[in-house]
Amino acid sequence: MVAALVLLIGATLVVLSLASRKAPTLGLVDGRLRVCPPTPNCVCSDHPAETSGVVPLRFRGDPSLAWQRLKQAVVATGGEIDVEQDGYLHARYVTRWLRFVDDVEFRLERAGGRIHVRSASRVGHSDLGANRRRVEAIRAAFGDRD
Repeated sequence: MVAALVLLIGATLVVLSLASRKAPTLGLVDGRLRVCPPTPNCVCSDHPAETSGVVPLRFRGDPSLAWQRLKQAVVATGGEIDVEQDGYLHARYVTRWLRFVDDVEFRLERAGGRIHVRSASRVGHSDLGANRRRVEAIRAAFGDRD
């Protein structure tokens, strides 16, 4: 009985890991990052809901230099940059265990000195705070101390 339960849990985790490799719809909607789904596995600064809100990254000075710092922070925290367009960046983070894929997106707000961020798991319901911790790790690597 225990062996069957362990096998079932293992098979479920493998299926979820494989499902997380299918890329979701990403990008900007009306110039902003997408709204988080109603599950607790996403955070976003562009739509600060009660549970999914995070503070955007802040910078002073040249937006181009801040954007370069952001890309360095993403790589330093284990992200792989997939898409970079004018003022938009998408990176993938893959978990060590079971290789779950999470998406992190950024939107540069030049005039406001902010970089908005959205970090979301592709599968599952709860991430046990992993996306919020990831954003804070990126913030620390970026050098935002506000």
